[in-house]
Amino acid sequence: MKQLFIVAFLLVSGFGFSQSEQLAEDYFKRGEFEKALLSYQKLNENKNSSKYINKIIETLQQLERYSEAQEVILKRLEQIKYPGLIVELGYNYQLMDSIDQANKHFNDALLKIEEKPNYTFGIAKKFEDHSLLDLALEAYKKGMEMDPQFNFNLQMARIYGEQGNIELLFSNYIDYIEAKPSFQSNAKRAFSDFISENKDNENNLILRKLLLLKLQSNPEPYWYDLLSWLYIQQKEYNKAFTQEKALYRRSQESLSRILDLALTTVKEKERDIANAVFQFVLDNSQDIETRLTAHQYILEMEIEDADKKQRDEIDEKFNNLFEQYGKYEQTISLQIAYGNFLAFHKHQPKIASDFLKTSLELQLSAFQEATVKLKLGDILVFQERFNEALIYYTQIQANLKNSTISQEARFKVAKTSYYKGDFTWAESQLKILKSSTSQLIANDALELKLLISDNKDEDSLQTALKLYSKADLMSFQNKNNEGIALLDKILTEHKGETIEDQALFMQAKLFERTKQIDKAVASYEYIIANYRDEILADDALYFLAELYQNELAQPEKAKELYEKIIFEHQDSIYFIEARKRFRRLRGDAIN
Repeated sequence: MKQLFIVAFLLVSGFGFSQSEQLAEDYFKRGEFEKALLSYQKLNENKNSSKYINKIIETLQQLERYSEAQEVILKRLEQIKYPGLIVELGYNYQLMDSIDQANKHFNDALLKIEEKPNYTFGIAKKFEDHSLLDLALEAYKKGMEMDPQFNFNLQMARIYGEQGNIELLFSNYIDYIEAKPSFQSNAKRAFSDFISENKDNENNLILRKLLLLKLQSNPEPYWYDLLSWLYIQQKEYNKAFTQEKALYRRSQESLSRILDLALTTVKEKERDIANAVFQFVLDNSQDIETRLTAHQYILEMEIEDADKKQRDEIDEKFNNLFEQYGKYEQTISLQIAYGNFLAFHKHQPKIASDFLKTSLELQLSAFQEATVKLKLGDILVFQERFNEALIYYTQIQANLKNSTISQEARFKVAKTSYYKGDFTWAESQLKILKSSTSQLIANDALELKLLISDNKDEDSLQTALKLYSKADLMSFQNKNNEGIALLDKILTEHKGETIEDQALFMQAKLFERTKQIDKAVASYEYIIANYRDEILADDALYFLAELYQNELAQPEKAKELYEKIIFEHQDSIYFIEARKRFRRLRGDAIN
């Protein structure tokens, strides 16, 4: 019982002590320095600690009671002989405008490093604490000079950054990487604060020069890596590819970095360089899975803008690959891509679904089988065989419960029901998906649910919503002109109804798809002008900005629109990307 009492007493005492310390900190932060001083002195009486003594010194300095601060420093210096206190004494003299005395003590502190290099960090940190950055740098340099095993390049880089000396910041990070190559990922994050996409930016030029010098004098893999990374930030993918090839030829270990570069160029729609990178993969890889990945990406890029003759040639390429690699489990991804190509690009859904049903006869994993069924369901929706599609989607949900692909299948059940005009069932599925672990699915589910709930009660027959869902299906089927015409019908016959802005927005996207850019611009501008307080206002701003930036070569107009999102739509899902693009167009460095 006595032991329990002692434990309880200690816990309560510790809690009270913690509260007293917090109270002292609060007084200090509020500028109530007399109260803070009394609190810290009381704390120090109970527990003599450097932490409390330093706060007492700092509080006395805030109260301009420098003589008392000096007494505390000298007394503590007698007790522990810590040379950082010499810096503190010098700083106290500086506050009293006794510059000669201050400099004497600063120099005495630096001499202590010569006596014992282990003092370096403590002394330099004290200089930093009082913004005496040049003296901190001198301390770090002296410490490294006295003991070459010390490496303070990181600390020095940070100080050079505070001083705005970017070249020495880069140089110290690079020296640190040379000593510890594993630091290069952290260095990239640090470099990102100071470089931009503009290859002619002064900081970019400095970093490039330093890396090239290192590469010439000491061609280690990490210099190739960093130079490639810099070129990627500048979107100079050809130069990045040159570095990656050189790095691969030195190590011959893995093509994963080359593949990562290829995927980046695909995402950035740099097709020529993407093709060149994938071709390099094909020329240098013996791994079947890697080769199939490269082939598939090459074909998918070719599909995007192919005419009828080119689609026939692509069909032949797919079949040549199946002859070479077979129609086995290993090529299932390529088989799904071929089924998609047949249905959505060659408009041969029957042949596509028959082909994928044959794929289902292979010894597939549960996930592979679900992926095939997901595509089969999409093809059946394309054919407007909704009930058959729902069977496949439901099977996926039953077989892979709670997985991401199961949630995707549930969303497709909702979307298919919506295409059918069964808005009540679609809405019930979408409610479940609002809490999906996949943010993308959750966002899509919420967007579709809002569309249905906002428009289903507009009239008892739900005429406008049914027309809209039909136009949406036509968009899915790549029947773009038919979709545009049906949306025109909505805009004429249901003008002023809540679905009008949705119809305008979908029509704008279809105008984009059919390269009717001027009409797309007009639709977006109409939404911005007439529906500025509605849910699609930020979407219209963002996609109009994209058109001005990427299609119409009018970056200033794009910048104005991104700025509107930043200042008028802070809760927009496009906010972060809009801010990044705005800063990029303004020429800022981008994190």
